[in-house]
Amino acid sequence: MKICISAVSSSLDAQIDQRFGRCRYFVIVDSETMEFEAISNMASEAMSGAGIQAAQTVAKNLAKVVITGNVGPNAFKVLSTAGIRIVTGASGTVKEAVERYKRGELKEISRPTVGGHFGVGRPGRMGTERGRRGRGRR
Repeated sequence: MKICISAVSSSLDAQIDQRFGRCRYFVIVDSETMEFEAISNMASEAMSGAGIQAAQTVAKNLAKVVITGNVGPNAFKVLSTAGIRIVTGASGTVKEAVERYKRGELKEISRPTVGGHFGVGRPGRMGTERGRRGRGRR
């Protein structure tokens, strides 16, 4: 079975990247043979839609499981629609994650682990009078 792990570099000894959509690499491992292929995540530098683009890349490479740190709602939807199982909260190396998954130590999730988008929105609005009431004091 093909397992895709978000990683900071392109080997089995690479650390898991906690960010799915903006990880540097996807390391796709055959869980039976431990043979792998590293794919550069072209979506990591996207201005927007990185999670969706990353999920589409994973689906094109026929992975059955994704192991990562966190996954946002848009990527979650694309992966789920493609029938890809999602495991979050993983840490350590790619190799360790595959071994832990095979032993049943990592569990699949049924909803995204990150709500919303990082860095998106209007700065300076949260927690201010303007943010709470919808308009500022003059």
